Amino acid sequence: MKYIFNITSLWVLITVFSSCKGTSDDGLKEGIWRATLKTGSGAEIPFNFEVTDSADQKFLDIVNGKERFRVNEISTISDSLIIQMPLFDSEIRAKFKNETLSGRWIKHYGDSDEVLQFDARQGDSWRFFKVNSESNTGISGRWSVTFNNIDKKSSYAAVGEFSQENGRVFGTFLTATGDYRFLEGTVSDNKLYLSCFDGSHAYLFTGKLMNDSTITDGKFYSGFSSIETWTANKDANAILPDAYSLTDLKDGYDKIDFSFPGLDGEKVSLSDEKFKNKIVLVQFFGSWCPNCMDETVYLTSFHKKYQKKGIEVVALAYERSKDFERSRKNISRLRDRFSVPYDMLITGFTNDKVEVSKSLPMLKEFIAFPTLMIIDKNGKIRKIHTGFSGPGTGSHYADFVKEFEKTIDDLLAEK
Repeated sequence: MKYIFNITSLWVLITVFSSCKGTSDDGLKEGIWRATLKTGSGAEIPFNFEVTDSADQKFLDIVNGKERFRVNEISTISDSLIIQMPLFDSEIRAKFKNETLSGRWIKHYGDSDEVLQFDARQGDSWRFFKVNSESNTGISGRWSVTFNNIDKKSSYAAVGEFSQENGRVFGTFLTATGDYRFLEGTVSDNKLYLSCFDGSHAYLFTGKLMNDSTITDGKFYSGFSSIETWTANKDANAILPDAYSLTDLKDGYDKIDFSFPGLDGEKVSLSDEKFKNKIVLVQFFGSWCPNCMDETVYLTSFHKKYQKKGIEVVALAYERSKDFERSRKNISRLRDRFSVPYDMLITGFTNDKVEVSKSLPMLKEFIAFPTLMIIDKNGKIRKIHTGFSGPGTGSHYADFVKEFEKTIDDLLAEK
């Protein structure tokens, strides 16, 4: 059962923080920190962050492998610290004690909150172990992976991509609907440890390496309560289902239309003049979704490259709440952080898959966020891409960009 903060409890917490007098940031020292989030089962999800000071303003970079996720909304009230994540509608609230922090990571949902215990110590640069036990087993390469929910009533396939560098492991798991972004960890005593925290998701993966080609007894901890098991076999040819084969329109439909308000409240529709005789990309996304963030970064650069050629992009937001102002605030943060140049619309429907289907009745089934529709110059749906393989997937991301832009070039060449 999830550890839930109701709105009343959160208001009490905010009141307590707000009643403290005096401000000081002496406790948030510059340098590297090691942090942990504790799940309901007692498992600890570790991550690192680095604090820097520029022009008397503190910045915090969350470190996951080769990604550094900048956080700049940091405030202190007396002996308490508040770290507002720039995206994903979550925050860390903690108290200073010597060179440590102790408190809570609060992840906001539509009408409730999920809370995990947060602890951090300044000066610790290690992630899982101060000193790793020696291991002769290699993890680098591609793996065919099967995840099972804890009661083994359902399962799904994934592809693992990992590399080892000086005792550290980097990589990710790709699924048919997206990837688990930048993971970092180690192999110690023939056991694999990987983790990630990005402000939205907190992941911990463990597994036993039987040899260079087999992983057993895998556990995947996500958030406060989710636990799955997994196994893997090294397989250089491991692949996933075609991302263009998962989502489709109902029989008899080859077009869609909608009319939703933008961040300024003005309605935008595919029938508007700006979209006529152009190739249009329709992005299904949410500000709570890290894979959507990765796709938005790509589409922003794509839009700058292709708009003059006759391309438009429009994004449909499905937030955790139907409240317009709350949705507008969260989406505006995403837009401003990445300087998104295209329209981002607030559908007024939540991120529940049934809600998405209600918003566009011509959809046969909605599978996952993000989803990207490719519409030709005549307004017909030509392809629908489910999920997104972000930069954390290495060559998979490069392959997607190459294939996707060729598809667009081919459509532009059509008469």
